[in-house]
Amino acid sequence: METRVEMDSIGTREVPVDAYYGVQSLRAKENFQITGNQMNPSFIRNLARIKKAAALTNRKAQTLSPKIAEAICKACDEVIDGELSDQFIVDAVQGGAGTSANMNMNEVIANRACEILGGKKGDYSLVHPNDHVNMAQSTNDVIPTAGKLTCLDLVQPLTSELRRLCLALYAKADAFDDVLKMGRTQLQDAVPMRLGQSFHAYAVMVGRDIRRIEEASCAMQTVNLGGTAIGSAINTTPVYLSEIVPTLSRITGYPLHQASDLFDATENLDAFVALSGAVKTCALDLSKMCNDLRLLSSGPKCGLAEIHLPAKQNGSSIMPGKVNPVIPEVVTQVAFLVAGHDTTISMAAEAGQMELNAFEPVLFYNMFESLSAMTGAVTTLIDNCITGITADRERCRDLCEHSAGVATALSPRLGYQKSAEIAKRAVKENRSVREICLSEGLLTAEELDTLLDPYAMTEPAAPTAEDVAV
Repeated sequence: METRVEMDSIGTREVPVDAYYGVQSLRAKENFQITGNQMNPSFIRNLARIKKAAALTNRKAQTLSPKIAEAICKACDEVIDGELSDQFIVDAVQGGAGTSANMNMNEVIANRACEILGGKKGDYSLVHPNDHVNMAQSTNDVIPTAGKLTCLDLVQPLTSELRRLCLALYAKADAFDDVLKMGRTQLQDAVPMRLGQSFHAYAVMVGRDIRRIEEASCAMQTVNLGGTAIGSAINTTPVYLSEIVPTLSRITGYPLHQASDLFDATENLDAFVALSGAVKTCALDLSKMCNDLRLLSSGPKCGLAEIHLPAKQNGSSIMPGKVNPVIPEVVTQVAFLVAGHDTTISMAAEAGQMELNAFEPVLFYNMFESLSAMTGAVTTLIDNCITGITADRERCRDLCEHSAGVATALSPRLGYQKSAEIAKRAVKENRSVREICLSEGLLTAEELDTLLDPYAMTEPAAPTAEDVAV
């Protein structure tokens, strides 16, 4: 393999002659063989957007020549468009607070800019990774800013899919509004309800999750770019400091704001913890809902079997005809994944020391995977489960009518103790509550029609004219 020689503060090193990355990227690749995964593609694009914004701003500040700035911007645009992706060789989890990721981008942009100017890769006299591409920047403001931009990129498809899930659940709530079923507490019969009310509750829950995630993601719009090493803005110019964030905002389309306290924004990662917490809460909510769906669809002959989930694939390699609730199962597994990631993110944020947190790479790796995995989970939940759910109306009604739980409606007339006795007899003698009440002459058929009307039990009583007068 033909090579070129590059030098850094460690010494000299041979680099493949055709590589756009340089010596620092190569050392990092060798040092950090951790996950086997590249950095997130969106994260790479956002690093390039930051480098482009910096080049434009430094040109405006007259600290970078127009010719070099233009070459850097062209190279950045290529990376933003998805080119040169194989040149980002540093593992997603790395030591050094992301310096390796930053230098991987600096070297790729510098070498491509050298080519654009008619030079060869490695001819850093034309465009230097540190002096030109990284001008007025530090890993410590570039990496956190790229992390926040990537969160904004990944939150959008997640919240979009959650809105679609919310609408799908509301649609099922309407479709099942007339389906009577037994409500359950602690998996025991409680009181009647409508299946539509269950799905309406799920939809309201998801709507609440959307609001939490959106509120937490707003903090991602406040960045520390311009603070450089620790927040003091060392090595920047007044023009750069005032213009870098507005320039980046125009490039990304996000309404970005420079943090009012750059020291705080450089050393503290609590905004990511808050976003992760909101995503975890959503994941746990969806898992709870999916646990309900698995119970409600259990059977098909020996379980509750009140609803039917779409059959998506064979459920067993040994039991013929078995179909498993694979979609709710995978959503619950994603919830486990997200909960674990949230713990890692919390630990990484807590582990920061003094003016910098060195553990951003593992935080971002987990944060990005949580957002992406959740988006995929919600998509498959909608398309392969929720929209295809059907109700077994007769099964729901039969279980409801034969449950002793309806005895709760008798308490205002017969008292708790007597109602409890009727409920216990109904279970022991395998008779309905209505039958026992009639056989003992406790209530008339007309009274029982009113008290045991299952629809009436599913809604608060409407106020009468007398109630309104009072």
